[in-house]
Amino acid sequence: MTGTKRAKVESWLNCEIADSEFQDIRLRKRFGMLLEQLWKGMGQTIPLACQDWANTKAAYRFMNNDRVSERDILSGHFRTTSQRSSTTDGPILVLQDTTTFSYEMEHPELIGYAGSAITSAQRRGRTKPSPQCGILMHSSLAVTTEGLPLGLAAIKFWSRKQFKDTARRRSKVNFTRIPIEQKESFRWIENLRQSTTRLGEPDRCVHIGDRESDIYELFCAATELGTHFLVRTCSNRLAGDGEHTVADEMSEVRVKGLHRIEFRDAKGHPHQACLELRYRRLTVWPPVAKQLRGYSALRLTVIHATERGEPEGRARIQWRLLTDLPVNSRVDAIEKIDWYAMRWKIETFHKNLKSGCKAEESQLRTASGLTNLIAIFCILAWRVFWLTEINRCAPEAAPEVALTATEVTLLDQLVKDTTRLAQAPPLSRSLIKLAQLGGYLARANDPPPGNKVIWRGMHRLLDIQIGYSLGRENSG
Repeated sequence: MTGTKRAKVESWLNCEIADSEFQDIRLRKRFGMLLEQLWKGMGQTIPLACQDWANTKAAYRFMNNDRVSERDILSGHFRTTSQRSSTTDGPILVLQDTTTFSYEMEHPELIGYAGSAITSAQRRGRTKPSPQCGILMHSSLAVTTEGLPLGLAAIKFWSRKQFKDTARRRSKVNFTRIPIEQKESFRWIENLRQSTTRLGEPDRCVHIGDRESDIYELFCAATELGTHFLVRTCSNRLAGDGEHTVADEMSEVRVKGLHRIEFRDAKGHPHQACLELRYRRLTVWPPVAKQLRGYSALRLTVIHATERGEPEGRARIQWRLLTDLPVNSRVDAIEKIDWYAMRWKIETFHKNLKSGCKAEESQLRTASGLTNLIAIFCILAWRVFWLTEINRCAPEAAPEVALTATEVTLLDQLVKDTTRLAQAPPLSRSLIKLAQLGGYLARANDPPPGNKVIWRGMHRLLDIQIGYSLGRENSG
């Protein structure tokens, strides 16, 4: 393809590269080439994606270059995430979570310690969990309230070399007396600060985390920055006058509404549940040790959503949420519950990294090389996730929002129109055809296509497009 045509085809890649910051312009150029190669060969090994020894060797050198870090690689993506968020209306949900990338290495000391795997220990007949060689990643994913992923706003990689003996130390040290800056959980506060600064509109951001994010210092940091949070709690904190707990205060609150939900369990079986809603604005106090260090009480809203009755064959749903946002009605409470339910989307993003990009199958031998590769994969995993969700959030949009004119033309030629496709909105019609290339059956009662069929379909379409472009050039 000529330079002009190629720029149009890879326009979204150009946006991710345009504002990236590297110490050398040559590194930025190589990053652009590598991002394009890995996008076209998503899920393949580096040699297969790069096709020849020169490009493969250049890719390995880039990954292991001391002047390249994950912040350099994602600098352009962070800026485009901010730009996308500025064009949307309403709150921006910033989903935080941690995932682990595990590897089997000949020299695990070059990677680091990530945790212990009880399943691995059981397989080998051992009585104790075996240590895992790997890298941990804590990411902040910005999404709209409709669930459209706008991109990453912050990221942190580390291994547990310095935290390896945490469990043993816990029996000897009162961890509540250790400053948060010296704990591994400080990553939650670091990401909150970085993502709030990058997105640039603190009052629009709502930082959402699971029970691991129930950290009083995080609540105080959000208050200082003028941003908001919504977390699932695991601590029964002091509340009210400081002589009672949150559980004591909430036990006096009557049921203020019901909310019916549909969900699937871990095995994919559908279920329905009726939740009883309770909510109350309380004064929440820090632990005593933190009061001595100057942390003051905060006015927060507690939301309890408890399933009515005892279900058979599964655990009872009990969500205890804590937020600085006001909740004045049943509608407000349901809104916050729906926002917290969006937290599952960051799990899907992590699945794209591991299943789609196959980040855990890399043979790179150093932690720095692996983190740089995973950072590139983050951009690709986000793009696949965005294509999947834009089909659900904005099906009426023009196909060119997500695909080039050439890609739309090829899909129309490759996939025949059916009754369902003829009735589908414009963007949805093209993305369903893309998913069909990846194995989506598009039956009348099938749900919208998921990430797996989208990335498979895009991989096939990119290969077909190469042949189409070569054919046009050879035919004059």
